[in-house]
Amino acid sequence: MNAHWYGPYGYATYQPNTPSDGHEQALERIHEAIADARHDELFYEYLLSVAPTEQEKQVITGIRDDERKHNSFFQQIYKRLTGQRQRQSDTAELFQKPASYLDGIEQALMGELKAFEKYRVIYKSIPVQYRDTIFEIMTDEMKHASYYNWLYAKNK
Repeated sequence: MNAHWYGPYGYATYQPNTPSDGHEQALERIHEAIADARHDELFYEYLLSVAPTEQEKQVITGIRDDERKHNSFFQQIYKRLTGQRQRQSDTAELFQKPASYLDGIEQALMGELKAFEKYRVIYKSIPVQYRDTIFEIMTDEMKHASYYNWLYAKNK
């Protein structure tokens, strides 16, 4: 079934099970984000296990919870665009514990910045009805980067 709406350039039709080339790139990035979820869970478990203060654990827990929410959003969008549910891969064996808490915080900071870049690609090519959700995810990633920057400076 096709969805119809009036966009900024007039009448548009979107066919959810036949993505355009631009949408293909967004779908690839969404697929990657969902596939990375298990690895990310293990990473957050590690950071929480070595965080030196309760305040830092609360910050990391908040970030982890946001990331879980993002994963759910991406799964919903993926299903709506493809008609299929993507399974999370079991990448537990790929997880390598950082050398230290500080190294983990640095990895997390760089990961948030890279995720923002990936999500910007999604934002530019996703159907307009999903852009607010992607924008929310992108702004969360910038917030997370700021928190990790604070944690890094605090522990340096």
